[in-house]
Amino acid sequence: MSPRYSGPARRAPTLAVICAAVLLVPVTATGTAEALGDIGADLHAGLDATQWVINAFFLTFAAFMAGTGALADRVGRRRMFALGAGVFTASMLLAAAAPDVGVLIAARALAGVGAAAASTGGTALLAHAYPAGPGRTRAFAWFGTTLGLGLAFGPVIAGTLVGAAGWRGLFAAAAVALLPVLPLSALLEESRAVPGGPMDWGGAAAFTLALAAFTVGVIEGPTLGWTHPVVAAAFAACAILGAAFAMAERRHPAPLVDLSLLTHPRFAAIASIPFLLAFGFVALTIVLPPYLMATSGYSARQAGLTLMLLTGPTLVMPPVTGVLARRVPQRALLVATLLLAAAGTALLAAVPAGAGPARLAAPLLLIGAGFGLSLAVVDGAAVSSVEPARAGMAAGLFNTARITGEVVAVAVLGAVLSTLTRASLTGRYGEARAALATSRLLQGDIAGAVPAGAGRLEFARLASAGYADALHTALWLLTLLSLAGALAVGLLMSVREPARVTS
Repeated sequence: MSPRYSGPARRAPTLAVICAAVLLVPVTATGTAEALGDIGADLHAGLDATQWVINAFFLTFAAFMAGTGALADRVGRRRMFALGAGVFTASMLLAAAAPDVGVLIAARALAGVGAAAASTGGTALLAHAYPAGPGRTRAFAWFGTTLGLGLAFGPVIAGTLVGAAGWRGLFAAAAVALLPVLPLSALLEESRAVPGGPMDWGGAAAFTLALAAFTVGVIEGPTLGWTHPVVAAAFAACAILGAAFAMAERRHPAPLVDLSLLTHPRFAAIASIPFLLAFGFVALTIVLPPYLMATSGYSARQAGLTLMLLTGPTLVMPPVTGVLARRVPQRALLVATLLLAAAGTALLAAVPAGAGPARLAAPLLLIGAGFGLSLAVVDGAAVSSVEPARAGMAAGLFNTARITGEVVAVAVLGAVLSTLTRASLTGRYGEARAALATSRLLQGDIAGAVPAGAGRLEFARLASAGYADALHTALWLLTLLSLAGALAVGLLMSVREPARVTS
């Protein structure tokens, strides 16, 4: 029987294997945006289909996060981590070989399931391997740094791979990089802790279906029309299933997430921050590369390099924040995360289409600084805002809110850009031509958006201007959202709560 790492000897190998696995999650999650134009052209896919290539991953990643975490306690954390890593690797191979966009979307959805299982199983394994104290703190700091590296360098890595080997090369490289993790994960020590009560399958199903229905409505709305029966039915189903989920969580003896935690003003404020920042940061990592490629003529690699202005601060800000946290009140730091994002999106809204990286630097760095600041503050603040006995539930609900925010933000911002860009062209060029141009523009393909023949240059100018106006409008909306969020967080954090028993 193969030896397994156990006791103190298990710690470093466990950390190394888990970090190696999760590094590829942010790389392929945000880096896929650089490949949308090539995917659309190669697979003859429209905008709604290519949007699903991205949204399918975020949807299943969010929907399965709480369920795989609860299931890992029952079947074993190592088993869940190994299964997740295997599923994620297989999904990358399937994506690389996808013969059509439907198979590619299915592969991306499968990747989200694998990422959720690997992430929840991996974090639980780390907590088991490292006892509470400085060792655990350092281990999770390495874990967070790994995610930050993937987030920071993901766009440029993806852009380089897409430019050199095409979009299939991006997914194939991810699969090859993950292959060594699979046999090593089998050597890690198993752990499990079965909580009381049955598994909340009903809550898991209701949450997954509600989020899926919402995503369908938002993605199909710009194409079918917001009053189309399919879109209306999707939103109605989301409302009904959301209510069913809330009811199931209140009644179940062992719910996936404890929604009563949202009645704590401080916890509600902290949990809202990653949800709000998903609009101002995560969604921008998806929509900016195609925008730069369509309006400024950037290559996929150039777009990825420019996006490092946005993602780079996620590596710098956490240690800086650690120093600030000793001198600045927590409430001020939390409000500052949203104010920095608001300042960045407002400045970005004033940058004209075609501007070079120098004009983009200040706004992107501000947004990235706000998000990087949050990485060092919100997780610990969320857990410490409730009594110790409910810390695990707080972490589960907080991470569910974080990932759900990313699904909603990516889908909503994409829908806003699609609707506004299409509307700016429809009046002059007709519905069919505007729809085709919008589809190609939002994939970063200006050449495919502009038909051949007379008036081509004028159409290209108007299409690019319409796309830029749509983004600027969306950025002003994001600015207002961040400012409103900063005000709400400041007020909620000032509410006094009854003293908690800590022993």
